[in-house]
Amino acid sequence: EVQLVESGGGSVQAGGSLRLGCSASGDIETSRNCMAWFRQAPGKEREGVASIRIRDGTTYYVDSVKGRFKISRDNAKRTVYLQMNSLETEDAAMYYCAASSTYFCQDYVAYNYWGQGTQVNVSS
Repeated sequence: EVQLVESGGGSVQAGGSLRLGCSASGDIETSRNCMAWFRQAPGKEREGVASIRIRDGTTYYVDSVKGRFKISRDNAKRTVYLQMNSLETEDAAMYYCAASSTYFCQDYVAYNYWGQGTQVNVSS
């Protein structure tokens, strides 16, 4: 079993920055080849925005956040971060951290461990 706890959400004006954190605990070593950040805005489907392979740090991004968001990990702290810069109003959503044992980190349907979410609000 894996437990994920997000932190760092909040409210920011467009153009601003936020950093989200996701701390993992539990039986994570066999269940956490990949970690990812998803988001879901009201009335929209949940989408994977960034993922990272824990072993080698390979990262993947959805096109809408490339160049603005950066996912990283601190294996010693069992924590994954999402640095979000140049935030846009369209980035406002509930952000969820997720973990998967899959090797293919962009296989966003394979994520089966989830945090409770942290809200990101972006005002114009």
